[in-house]
Amino acid sequence: MALILGIYEELINAIHSLNLKFLRLIALLKIREAISSVSWPFLLPVGLGILLATLSLAKALSWLLHNYPVIVWSFFFGLILSSVFAVAKVIKEWRIPTFIATGLGAIVAYFLFGLMPAATPDASWFIFLSGFLAICAMILPGVSGAYVLVLLGKYYYILEAINNKDLATLLVLIAGALVGLLSFVRIIGWLLKRHHDLTMAILIGLMLGSLRKIWPWKETLTTFFDSHGREIPALQINTLPPSFNSEVGLAVLLMFVGFLVVFILNKIGVRS
Repeated sequence: MALILGIYEELINAIHSLNLKFLRLIALLKIREAISSVSWPFLLPVGLGILLATLSLAKALSWLLHNYPVIVWSFFFGLILSSVFAVAKVIKEWRIPTFIATGLGAIVAYFLFGLMPAATPDASWFIFLSGFLAICAMILPGVSGAYVLVLLGKYYYILEAINNKDLATLLVLIAGALVGLLSFVRIIGWLLKRHHDLTMAILIGLMLGSLRKIWPWKETLTTFFDSHGREIPALQINTLPPSFNSEVGLAVLLMFVGFLVVFILNKIGVRS
């Protein structure tokens, strides 16, 4: 969404301002100087928006995913598919290397999102690692941090931690996310400055490959039980809907709505 609205590179630069100088000033209790050294007029509303969305939508999303997964994933499928076309416009010149980079990104994401979710420990070190990897994925357009948590077997665990206000787990997750954010954003910033079109082409490929994961209709072949005794799909294959019914009609409608949402956001971003 940040890329579609035209604020992606500004977001990367703003996060980059949270550097060692900022941390040193915080440690010295020079709060005013620390705040003035970062792009807080940009980061504050973005951070508040993320926090508000997390606190307000966690329960609703958990319920919807459990009861109406086809409907939810149909909307997300439309969002991502439309985002591919919107993001493609930021590449200044499409050449053979950019097409190859897009293809490689799509192949990597296709196989990545075909991996089976793992049964993983609930130890603090793994929660920290999950936060680190998830935030790195969130920085990349089209690669969802939620998908990384699913692959690591920690998506529903984190949703429950939010709903149950498990502060100990959430603080460890946030610590991992902060370390990942401050380190990985520097790599992305460097790549965008030195190899802008190739970097964006790879990101577009990742978005295309991620469509495998969010295709709404799936057949579960095998399952496993997590540490809380819940049955989780382990191996799934994409299928076509068995027949056209009201659910399929609503799913197709929500795909179109998701596509339209990104189209409108892109228009707003271009005008602004």
